Amino acid sequence: MNAIHTTVHHTAVFDHPEMEDHENIVIVQDANTGLKAIIAVHDTRLGPALGGCRIWPYATPSEALNDALRLSRGMTYKNSLAGLELGGGKAVIIADPRKDKSEALMEAFGRHVERLSGTYITAEDVGVSPEDMEAVARHTDHVRGTQATGLGDPSPYTALGVFEGIKASVAHVFGDPSLSGRTVSVQGLGHVGFDVARQLHEAGANLIVSDIHKPAVEKAVEAFGAKNVDPADAHKVEADVFAPCALGAGLNARTIPEIKARIVAGAANNQLQTPADGMALKNRGILYAPDYAINAGGVISIALAKPGGNDLEVRNKTIAIGDTLTRIYDRAVRENAAPEQIADRMAEERLSAARPIEVS
Repeated sequence: MNAIHTTVHHTAVFDHPEMEDHENIVIVQDANTGLKAIIAVHDTRLGPALGGCRIWPYATPSEALNDALRLSRGMTYKNSLAGLELGGGKAVIIADPRKDKSEALMEAFGRHVERLSGTYITAEDVGVSPEDMEAVARHTDHVRGTQATGLGDPSPYTALGVFEGIKASVAHVFGDPSLSGRTVSVQGLGHVGFDVARQLHEAGANLIVSDIHKPAVEKAVEAFGAKNVDPADAHKVEADVFAPCALGAGLNARTIPEIKARIVAGAANNQLQTPADGMALKNRGILYAPDYAINAGGVISIALAKPGGNDLEVRNKTIAIGDTLTRIYDRAVRENAAPEQIADRMAEERLSAARPIEVS
């Protein structure tokens, strides 16, 4: 196999704004399949670095590196706060998943994951299918979400965690976790967002829904009696809860002054465009559920699934996301801090108490 597998040592990388205390950054290239990838291992103090593999047509390698560094750090905090014995990592493959992806390319990626000797465990992410993970698994055991290791689609667990997190948020703000009669604006009706909407409807909530995919909106309107708005207006509507379940960076200097909801709690990743946006929400009296805390159900299902096992442990740990958020909110009040600041502190405290793992 004509391949290059090298750890990056370059001043530009060490000076990168997203480069913090990442343990290992690996550039992967395979001429036979066209594979070009970056694997970033951020932290392994709690265990092997678990994080999905994302395939995206990045405009430049620099953009891919930025994503790998940022996302791997996010996985460290998500896994820590979820109480998993896992560190954080991420892989990004520079390719168009609709045009460039092949079985051979995924197998080549699996061979490179194997070379990391278990310090990185890969899984499905944007642009990657369960079938792709099966191809990866032919060449490494350090993979999750396959037929041999998983419970199938993780999105129902993500949705369950978000639903429990919304209840905990409502309890904190209104003194009662009941969603009956509460109005929730759900922005994004993909696998996770639609399932969140379903659970909210069954709990008695009034729904306002939005998505760029009109058939999904029409389905939600018919199934849940929901009202629909343009996705660009989802945060502006009169509601108790705004649940962003689509793209990240939607909470920013432009949108935050327009939010009418008392709570922002949804499944989207990286919802805050900048750290200052979290404080802006706090200053407006809007409770924000830190995204990596509330949307951890999917990674919990991937991490804890056992071959031939049932999902009871996974469901219980996912439901406990509500308890985690309650602890975050209560501590945020005591320390006069924003919830995402407390979530970071709680994750960092667990990391500081851990010891680096030894990989045999």
